[in-house]
Amino acid sequence: MSRKSGHVSETPATQFLRRAGVVFSEHPYDYVEHGGTAESARQLGVPEHEVVKTLVMQDDKAQPLIVLMHGDCQVSTRKLARAIGARSVEPCRPEVAQRHSGYLVGGTSPFGTRKAMPVYVEASVLDLPRILINGGRRGFLVGMAPAVLTAQLGATAVSCALPA
Repeated sequence: MSRKSGHVSETPATQFLRRAGVVFSEHPYDYVEHGGTAESARQLGVPEHEVVKTLVMQDDKAQPLIVLMHGDCQVSTRKLARAIGARSVEPCRPEVAQRHSGYLVGGTSPFGTRKAMPVYVEASVLDLPRILINGGRRGFLVGMAPAVLTAQLGATAVSCALPA
């Protein structure tokens, strides 16, 4: 994998995007364990608010779901549960998230997941001119218009952000 060219080998996410005809840019960076969106935003020189994290969560019936949130915000699980009509929502354990998504935690993309899951996106993410989101590998983000989230994933807009 050559960092200089900026091209990363295909992932299930990039294959999904290419098949769907989505225009996206590739942004490799040096993955740092527990660095999160703050680290990727710093390395790529973009506001952390425009880096969208992909979180695999589950409702009170243990049904998995994906939440897409600004990198510099947290998810209010209470607000999310209310918005989706669940009694409660909680993050999946890493090994459960990996089993549902097919991706390693830290490299989870909402595109090309192993299992089809409902996708919820923080409503204000859709107001951004452009987002960077995981491309299916640690140390690899893809840039695109946020409308791709609703057009390709059927993402439902919810208001569940809390300042980090």
